[in-house]
Amino acid sequence: MKDYAGPIELSLRINGETRRVQARPGDSLLRLLRERLGLTGTKCGCENGDCGACTVLVDGAPIKSCMALAVECEGSDILTIEGLRGHPVQKAFAVENGFQCGFCTPGMILNAVALLSAHPEEDEEADREWMQSNICRCTGYEGIRLALASARRSLKD
Repeated sequence: MKDYAGPIELSLRINGETRRVQARPGDSLLRLLRERLGLTGTKCGCENGDCGACTVLVDGAPIKSCMALAVECEGSDILTIEGLRGHPVQKAFAVENGFQCGFCTPGMILNAVALLSAHPEEDEEADREWMQSNICRCTGYEGIRLALASARRSLKD
């Protein structure tokens, strides 16, 4: 285990680019992304791991960045919404109206990207289980469900 006594310089691979940034031992990945790197697509919702608005992918797995220490992510590949750039899941959310206010959308999309990678075939139970970790207070989830189905079709073509 590393001993962190003060600010340290981290080397993080974010959206395919290596970034060096100063962090304190207690900085969450969420705060580092938003406040130090200007990647504000990752939203700050509840800051206690309940809502999923801050979901990013770390080594392909969805994590709630408010619950991860930035120092724990050194050496990992981190993907934020800014790194997707036209991914089929993003397009499906737009076409199928999988959002209303948009606040939860970046976290939903990143969770959906990981879901479709792990479960490329239609699986309503897996969809429900994976997506329940992200809360949307606007849509009623029908557009999100349609977006998942549409993205699956696009990824198969």
